[in-house]
Amino acid sequence: MQQITPFLWYDGQAEEAARFYTSLFKNSSVDSVNPMVTTFQLNGLQFNALNGGPQFKFTNAISLFVTFTSFDEIDEIWKQLTDGGTILMELNEYPWSKKYGWVNDKYGLSWQLFFGEKDQQIAPLLLFVKEQFGNAEAAINLYTSLFENSEKTTVTRFGEAYPGFENNIQYAAYTLNDQTFMAMESQMEHNFTFNEAFSFVIHCKNQQEVDYYWNKLIADGGQESQCGWLKDKFGVSWQVIPSLLIQLLGDKDREKADRTMKAMLQMKKIDCQKLQQASDGK
Repeated sequence: MQQITPFLWYDGQAEEAARFYTSLFKNSSVDSVNPMVTTFQLNGLQFNALNGGPQFKFTNAISLFVTFTSFDEIDEIWKQLTDGGTILMELNEYPWSKKYGWVNDKYGLSWQLFFGEKDQQIAPLLLFVKEQFGNAEAAINLYTSLFENSEKTTVTRFGEAYPGFENNIQYAAYTLNDQTFMAMESQMEHNFTFNEAFSFVIHCKNQQEVDYYWNKLIADGGQESQCGWLKDKFGVSWQVIPSLLIQLLGDKDREKADRTMKAMLQMKKIDCQKLQQASDGK
């Protein structure tokens, strides 16, 4: 299983959005649907979409960066994503790409389309602005230290053309357990930051892994929340979830599943022993 899964928060539109996205990209599918959660894949990358309600809305702090090798494909997907959406940067030629555009789709999710060398590669991109400007490198260092098979692959700094910001990260790519992620920083004024609308689920094998990721991510200023959610010190939201929780919530015995759910709702960090006890009625 993919260890880190992007988790998208919708107000009743999770299945609709998933079916729209999977109609756009190769090797994509809607895998499961229930009233709360829709799971789907875009070119092999797994996503969860939640009908969470109106509390959180997507911002430009996290977008999906998609690389194309075909002008026709990028044009067609741009046409679909801009229908009912909001264009942030027109699809055009720029110094960094023969074709690039940035758009928020009709559901508010942010996309950056880029003509490059990897066909329909999709990667979450974190944009560090406001009080988080200057923290991108520290965040990348933290994340790559936590997960196996992780490394920085590309780091481009602003350089001498931007006095005072020479060493800040203009663009970076990195892998977390062989999954591609990206990061950028902007010193410009922005009215958004990270929030719970776009979070990352860490799938854990056992309590030891839950404890490890939870404790590392809340260290030095992170914030615990309910039901396995937390924010790290940079404001990025994570869900640290053991496989046992998914197993028990999916039990065909609805009483067991309901007891598990009630126990989970009382927790911050997930406690596997207490979940099992609740499922067993102890």
